[in-house]
Amino acid sequence: MFGRNAKSEIDSLIGISARIEGDLVFTGGLRIDGEVHGNVVAADGNESVLIVSEHARIEGEVRCANLVVNGYIAGTVYSSELLELQPKGRIHGDVHYRLLEMHGGALVTGKLTHQTDLAPAPEPVFHLGVAAEGASA
Repeated sequence: MFGRNAKSEIDSLIGISARIEGDLVFTGGLRIDGEVHGNVVAADGNESVLIVSEHARIEGEVRCANLVVNGYIAGTVYSSELLELQPKGRIHGDVHYRLLEMHGGALVTGKLTHQTDLAPAPEPVFHLGVAAEGASA
């Protein structure tokens, strides 16, 4: 999955009976089966993998590279690489993603925003007091 070795995908697990109150920062791979009431943020950029199982519930912002959701997230989601929404996946909040795979049955209540390679937006071009591409001077 995601080009990583299977043995190194998941470094940590939050069990089904666990409930965390507060922000959670992780490195590597994390699987959540329980509840997190706070933000879940990957500290290591493009190498992170977060799996939100069908039993999991997150109430807070989620930021990581690779995200698989089959549970519930209430908050803004930022996935800098691949976001996979599995059939029981539910996100209530805005989603920012680079690549998106959405299975039948998955649900997003919020705005989906595709993020490209963070290249700066081109500046409007002006010639002799007339704006190019329909902009007014």
